[in-house]
Amino acid sequence: MEHPIVLDGVTITYPDASAPALRDVSFAIAEGDLCVVVGRTGTGKSTLLGALNGLVPHFSGGTLTGSVRVGGRSTADFRPRELADVVGYVGQNPVAGFVTDNVSDEIAYGMEQLGLSPAAMRKRVEETLDLLGIASLRHRPLLDLSGGQQQRVAIAAVLAAQPRVLVLDEPTSALDPTAAQDVLGAITTLVHEVGLTVVLAEHRLERVIHVADTIAWVRRDGTVEVGDPGGVLLRCDVTPPLADLARTLHWPTVFRSVRDARRYAQRHDIAVETPADPPLPAGPVGLRLTDLSVAYGPTEAVDGVTLGFVTGTVTGLMGRNGAGKSSLLWAIAGGVPSTGRVVADDAVDPRSLSPADARRAVSLVPQTAGDLLYLPSVGRELAQADAETGAEPGTAAAILARLHSSLPLDADPRDLSEGQRLSLVLAIQLTASPSVVLLDEPTRGLDYAMKGRLARILRGLAAEGRTIVVSTHDVEFASHVSDRLVVMADGQVIADGTTRAVATSSPTFAPQVAKVFSPARVLTVAEVEANR
Repeated sequence: MEHPIVLDGVTITYPDASAPALRDVSFAIAEGDLCVVVGRTGTGKSTLLGALNGLVPHFSGGTLTGSVRVGGRSTADFRPRELADVVGYVGQNPVAGFVTDNVSDEIAYGMEQLGLSPAAMRKRVEETLDLLGIASLRHRPLLDLSGGQQQRVAIAAVLAAQPRVLVLDEPTSALDPTAAQDVLGAITTLVHEVGLTVVLAEHRLERVIHVADTIAWVRRDGTVEVGDPGGVLLRCDVTPPLADLARTLHWPTVFRSVRDARRYAQRHDIAVETPADPPLPAGPVGLRLTDLSVAYGPTEAVDGVTLGFVTGTVTGLMGRNGAGKSSLLWAIAGGVPSTGRVVADDAVDPRSLSPADARRAVSLVPQTAGDLLYLPSVGRELAQADAETGAEPGTAAAILARLHSSLPLDADPRDLSEGQRLSLVLAIQLTASPSVVLLDEPTRGLDYAMKGRLARILRGLAAEGRTIVVSTHDVEFASHVSDRLVVMADGQVIADGTTRAVATSSPTFAPQVAKVFSPARVLTVAEVEANR
């Protein structure tokens, strides 16, 4: 019986490209396997995923030589719509794929196109809502959902059609740690119990590697190596925390779970010395919030938050999807109506200023940084930033260079990688020389090396005397970059302290290496519920 996914000698070259995006790729994935695609940003992971349902090259353009067979059908002979009953695909940006207005209609839409009966569709909609834990959202407008909720709906819409193959491009990028576990648990159940074949690309490998049967490593030259996760991760240029630990301590393999790494460390009496927890930084307060609240109709998104942020520090803002993190940042920047007090630089409320003056006090880099880019070239975006802020010509370009990002001035921002777009937007926002910089989920689409570079940039901005607040679901990034962690739930602050104290006291927010070497303990029912 033929494997559900077979690639034979596949080379893909885009128009005007100097080299193929993928080169002579051959491998097969067995039925009921979960394959994780890894590689540096821009190496061709999304191209590989797009080739599995015919989007590449039918939609993207370019040439494909060799053959791609999915469910026994060649993508050369069947277009994406003719493969929809066999392979389901969820891209990096769920909103771009929505075609209806509310959750139930979106989940039903794909089944309507496949000609299912209304009774069958209704049953599958309810089953899928329960499977993904989003039954309470069934009547909600899609655009009113948080980024993580939208991501779960997009996955639900594809699963409801019951394809044989599921292709996911960064399926947990907008999910909090607990939601990511829930979604991956649901997908893994389908893999093990009904034989669903899954191929997913994910930059946060610490979330998915423990469920992987195989890894497909897309190298920078476009070739692909497929093999056992432990062996491939020892060699590849992508190093999740457990791989970094294994290489540093010269372990024979990369363990896929914290449990296996912990057991190996205990068997070999490997321990680490933990330094004392540093105190919270003291100094002048660069941003003060007093009883800040945001309401959307009857929903209290931010409920009376009072916080002070010290100048020259980086604060991580964490919490489950819908906890109020993004609403808090937008309220600080004056982007949504709010009540209470916001004071930046101990003097001004950015909400009372003109947009130009507000940018000099507080600048926000939103979840989808590309939303701030609207001109046809990098050079014009930089020049516009200089003009809007009254800065000397070349200021924005100089900041971009200082961020160690070299972008062609004639490049279209839409053609840039996520990391390049983030660098461009950050340079544009910094042109106004704000004292407070807010970032909402800045690590989506970034590999480990780029996240390390972003961390150094943010630490550098803090060293210059700016106040940095970063909302993120990326536990490893938050533990690396921040001095302090603030955790929100239901619009309120539920934890606030040094990064080490807050992160290591929670099984949800602790980084993986801390879990490997921390003493094991049994959680109470109350602690389990508090971390859901």
